[in-house]
Amino acid sequence: MPALVLASRSPRRRELLAGLGIPLEVRPAETDEAVRAGEAPEAYVARVAREKARAVAGEVVLAADTAVVVGREILGKPIDAADAARMLRALSGTRHRVLTAVCVRRSAPPPVRERQVTVSTEVRFLPLREEQIAWYVGTGEPLDKAGAYALQGLGGALVESVEGSVSGVVGLPLAESLALLDEVGFPMPWRRR
Repeated sequence: MPALVLASRSPRRRELLAGLGIPLEVRPAETDEAVRAGEAPEAYVARVAREKARAVAGEVVLAADTAVVVGREILGKPIDAADAARMLRALSGTRHRVLTAVCVRRSAPPPVRERQVTVSTEVRFLPLREEQIAWYVGTGEPLDKAGAYALQGLGGALVESVEGSVSGVVGLPLAESLALLDEVGFPMPWRRR
């Protein structure tokens, strides 16, 4: 059985897939993740996931991209602690969307098969006080997370509710990702003998 090539540096994506018993090889993709002028959030995450999947060699490659969206503004990873605090203030007491696009590409046997999906999840933040924001930023957790929070970590204490894919907010919508893998003929964990 081929190993799935994960075109991502994300330890969360690796852990989610490995937890399902899927054999993995991690090969992070080097792609330009800058938002293009006028690019809609859905188009942005779909493009980046697709470019990551195409940038890495492997029989079956899975790539994903996640963005936190407030209105039409994409909140990426904060550049520093002040930027993280700014993002958390913007999220405080509001609903926002977390978009995660997944692209699966199978190159062998030919022909190349590529499938993609974008999953939107609505997250509602509690109203945050400045002292809560300062505490959370001080933990260091928000500094490498899209939107400056990690639902699966301490940032979960800031979230009032989630409507949609919890694993999508973490970085990889599992149900949808498995469906894509199944569509391209990757062996599912429950079919192995």
